[in-house]
Amino acid sequence: MKQSSKKVEDKWERLLSLLREMESVLVAFSAGVDSTFLLYAAVEALGQDKVLAVTAKSRLNPERQFVEAGEYPEALGVRHLVIQSKELQIPRFRDNPPDRCFICKTELFTGFKQIAESEGYRQVVDGSNASDLGDYRPGMRALKNLGIRSPLLEAGLTKADIRLLSRQAGLPTWNKPSFACLSSRFPYGVKITDEDLAKVDAAESFLYELGLDGSVRVRHHGSIARIEVDPVNFGKLIESGLSAKVVEKFKSLGYKYITLDLEGFRTGSMNEVIQR
Repeated sequence: MKQSSKKVEDKWERLLSLLREMESVLVAFSAGVDSTFLLYAAVEALGQDKVLAVTAKSRLNPERQFVEAGEYPEALGVRHLVIQSKELQIPRFRDNPPDRCFICKTELFTGFKQIAESEGYRQVVDGSNASDLGDYRPGMRALKNLGIRSPLLEAGLTKADIRLLSRQAGLPTWNKPSFACLSSRFPYGVKITDEDLAKVDAAESFLYELGLDGSVRVRHHGSIARIEVDPVNFGKLIESGLSAKVVEKFKSLGYKYITLDLEGFRTGSMNEVIQR
């Protein structure tokens, strides 16, 4: 690693130490900022032969994610498996209860554990980090129940730390927008259908094609699309004439009303209605 602050460097060394203690790992790899950095760290700590990257393919994730997911493990020389996840086959998941992520992670990481056992990898690891502790994340309870380790979290690394270290390591994801599975675009209690997942995916892909900066979310409220973007993009959307293109595209997808959330993008905005 290149020079960084002493505190972040200490976390990096702690991360390497944790991974070395695990001896061999299966990395739940989504090609996001966190899992890419974790995969890089695992190879640094253990070497290529002791690391397996596994990506779960699902309608819950945009197709562009899978294209990227195949590139980095190959560049590292790491073996990479792609599996079909089955959370959408669980009726209760489709019903979209507040513990939806618990249901999903239980199904998904049970499969990861089975692969690790059959392939001879001692530990399954995921990219949860210290910044994830500030939001409602029932999926982390599933990880704990299954004995999944989160080395970035254990090392105390925040999202900002991970982006800094990723940049210093030359990782292509250091400034990649944050990503969450498409089920997070639906209010709790609203049924998740294949048709609506495709609609949200197409809407968000269109916004990215417009060249907006930062993370983009299209929250699905039936006939209403609520757009969340970084406030720096407000002017670009409203004053540049792009709004007419967005309205046309979104209406072609089936939305009747298209709104811009003036609070801007924020992680887990659907959790704001939950009483905790």
